[in-house]
Amino acid sequence: MQHLSTISEELDFYNTEECLIYLMNSYGVELKRLAYTYVKDWGKAEDLTQEVFVTCYEKLHTFQGNSAIKTWLYRITINKCKDVLRKKNVLDYFSLQELSQIFSKNEPSLHDQTSLDHDHDRLSLSEKVMSLPIKYREPIILFYYSELKIDEISQLTGLNTQTVKTRLRRAKDKLKVMFEGSES
Repeated sequence: MQHLSTISEELDFYNTEECLIYLMNSYGVELKRLAYTYVKDWGKAEDLTQEVFVTCYEKLHTFQGNSAIKTWLYRITINKCKDVLRKKNVLDYFSLQELSQIFSKNEPSLHDQTSLDHDHDRLSLSEKVMSLPIKYREPIILFYYSELKIDEISQLTGLNTQTVKTRLRRAKDKLKVMFEGSES
């Protein structure tokens, strides 16, 4: 993870616009995906991501470097998403194709049966992860898809590390039950 001091070595930190452009290019896609996992709407996720970078621009001078810049941006994103979810109940239905794209990194070959099976499995997993309550979905996505460490998730969410571990375990247990139920 890159700390602001590393970024400031690469950029003129005092040029906030240059730094912001760097952060947008480096983390924009990740933050939009993260926002989508909360609001389940690509348009809203894109709007939230833009709001995150506006906040970043306004507050970059206050960043103290106590955490990685990525963690700071994730925290802003999560807070903005939770604000939106508090304001109105987001129960929008979403396309499973869109959902699978959030987790996919490469376009599969349509002629490769293994690739098609893998896509089906990934779509099924994505569907099940997104059906989890937010308190279980959040640590799963942050740990497995955003590849954050448990202590980083704890810092981001404001939860005790043991609580994060417990929620991860329970989420995996719930997913296991879902998969066992779909096999019968």
